[in-house]
Amino acid sequence: MKKLGRFAFRHKFIVIAVWLIAFIAITGISQSLGSKFNDSFSLPGTDSTKAYALLNKALPKQSGDSAQVVFHVNSGTINDPAVVSAMSKVFTSASSIPSVGAVQSPYDPMNRSQVSPDGKTAYATVVFSKFGRALPDADLRALVKDGEAARSANLQVEFGGNAIAALNAPKGSPGEMIGIIAAGIILFVSFGSFLSMLLPLGVSLLALGTASGIVTLLTHVIGIATFAPILGSLIGLGVGVDYALFIVSRYRREIAQGVEPEEAAVTAVNTSGRAVTFAGATVCIALLGLFVLRLSFLNGVAIAASLTVLVTMIASLTLLPALFGVMKRKVYNRRNRKSIDAGTHKDMEKSLWARWSRTVAKRPIPLALVAVVLVAILAIPYFSLQLGSSDQGNSPKSTTTRKAYDLISEGFGKGSNGPLQVIASIKTAADSAALAAVAKDLATTPGVAFVSPVIAPPSTGVGFISVIPTTGPQDVKTSALIKKIRTQIIPMALNGGHTEIHVGGITAIFDDFASVIGSKIPLFIAVIVLLGCLLLLLAFRSLVIPLTAGIMNLAAAAASFGIVVAMFQWGWGQKILNIGAGPVESFLPVIMLAILFGLSMDYQVFLVSRMHEEWVATGDNEKSVVTGQAETGRIITSAALIMITVFASFMFGGEKIIKEFGLGLAAAVFIDAFILRTILVPALMHLFGKSNWWLPKSVDKALPQLSVEG
Repeated sequence: MKKLGRFAFRHKFIVIAVWLIAFIAITGISQSLGSKFNDSFSLPGTDSTKAYALLNKALPKQSGDSAQVVFHVNSGTINDPAVVSAMSKVFTSASSIPSVGAVQSPYDPMNRSQVSPDGKTAYATVVFSKFGRALPDADLRALVKDGEAARSANLQVEFGGNAIAALNAPKGSPGEMIGIIAAGIILFVSFGSFLSMLLPLGVSLLALGTASGIVTLLTHVIGIATFAPILGSLIGLGVGVDYALFIVSRYRREIAQGVEPEEAAVTAVNTSGRAVTFAGATVCIALLGLFVLRLSFLNGVAIAASLTVLVTMIASLTLLPALFGVMKRKVYNRRNRKSIDAGTHKDMEKSLWARWSRTVAKRPIPLALVAVVLVAILAIPYFSLQLGSSDQGNSPKSTTTRKAYDLISEGFGKGSNGPLQVIASIKTAADSAALAAVAKDLATTPGVAFVSPVIAPPSTGVGFISVIPTTGPQDVKTSALIKKIRTQIIPMALNGGHTEIHVGGITAIFDDFASVIGSKIPLFIAVIVLLGCLLLLLAFRSLVIPLTAGIMNLAAAAASFGIVVAMFQWGWGQKILNIGAGPVESFLPVIMLAILFGLSMDYQVFLVSRMHEEWVATGDNEKSVVTGQAETGRIITSAALIMITVFASFMFGGEKIIKEFGLGLAAAVFIDAFILRTILVPALMHLFGKSNWWLPKSVDKALPQLSVEG
């Protein structure tokens, strides 16, 4: 690390030029080639996947996504000649769109159930041949354009479905600029120097831009979800500024002690740079732990996010010391440089953090109890966590998907927004009889509002029925109904027969997705906690510190999930965040856990590395803990404030999932930095005493040597 820091400092203009050329080249190439983000995912072995396979084999043009064209009249009925003429033109035009496989018009006698009892609302279902981002935006826009042209003073036309929601989803987030501005203000207040403020901010932005270009190029090779770039920006801005801040702070401390700029840069890279390398590695390992879930949808997200962290980490270790070579002592303003030369700069022992660290040392038990109670209270809502996929009822009221959802709910009931498909393989008369028996039983099943007649297109080998629940797609009662159909209704109707019958449809797919992820969360947590503890064991030669860190990470995660549940699932944040109450997105916990464990390890490494450095030098536990907290407290809380503002800024605008990430991560960082690392961890380390640094000699000898402090 010393050689790296010295090389970058001495060859500053070469290093800076390489980074600028890389940024310009990668950005240019990525913009010229464009992106191929993909939200498609597969759930091998699930019932909904088997249903899709049956339908896709028999009716490939009708096995994709679907959209609803919902129309409502203020006066008269939907059967008035003017309305019939206008909407028939829409359906005819929709049928000619290349990716449309079928248009199920309410004017077809077989689809009379798509007309509300009062005759004022109706909807047509447009079935596509493809799913998600595989659908051309041009086809979706053509459908919307034709429908909008039919609108009049009396006729309201709206559009529902996931494909339409994705088409109209906000692109990007205004939070990025808010976060950058807020980070700049906090850095300026923390450093008191405009040039010092620019260092971490400029390095992280350049690294983030480079990483963004690489991720865009990767979309041509692997499947990466459309929300990955915003998530990458969220993580990249946070950790990028964090890592650079830690190294800049160490460099400034060396300069304040009269060390020459080159040696100060070398020391900063060799000490704080090592901690950054270790912290960045833990974040990447935690993110790549998503591969344990064996879900291709999340693999691309893990690669994109970990790559962003890796690029920001490399920039901190190379570009920063090169910029130190340009700025030298100008990381302090002129007045501070004079005070350093005069030997009158501020003494750390008199600082606020030195006083607070001594307070924690004097009162570890009451402070630890206060911290535990606070975290426990915040974690209470977590125990009612419901995973699922939010429907369009959670969209802002101004969106066409929300208007379509409300019109269908008012005219037909919420369940019509998420119909289920019961699909059977029809090869014999017994198969047909089995599906008919299922339809008959479903008609009298509590929670079912409507069951369509059996539809068995000739020569397709399949038959299917549409089932409308009485409850909405995201309701737990709908999930219970799906389970009941699969485990009770179908087996009873088969009565020992072997007809292949499955429950599909987009609602069933998302329900299966939630079940699959929920079942794998314990394994995922075990893997990332174990890996994180092993890394800390190697770094600090201790058993207590890794175990404490693992428990603290779980506590921070539980408390932050509690806040997410209260705001999004319980609906406390409906007015503030402009969203409806609904389940927490299925994949949010695993991605958030990966990020949180990585970031929590960051703070643990930053805090304990300085304590360990002092312990190795003095062997005095209390002095080590007090000194480590006093010298890193300001850095950790400043970095945390930056992360909190960056993460929280993503709650303004953007998709619901990004708002959930923004709030969850902001809350987690606040809890981690201001409750756990500022109060609970040092308090416990005072209580544990020398046990903090105990490791059996046989284990110590067997472990490879790894120095975080250099």
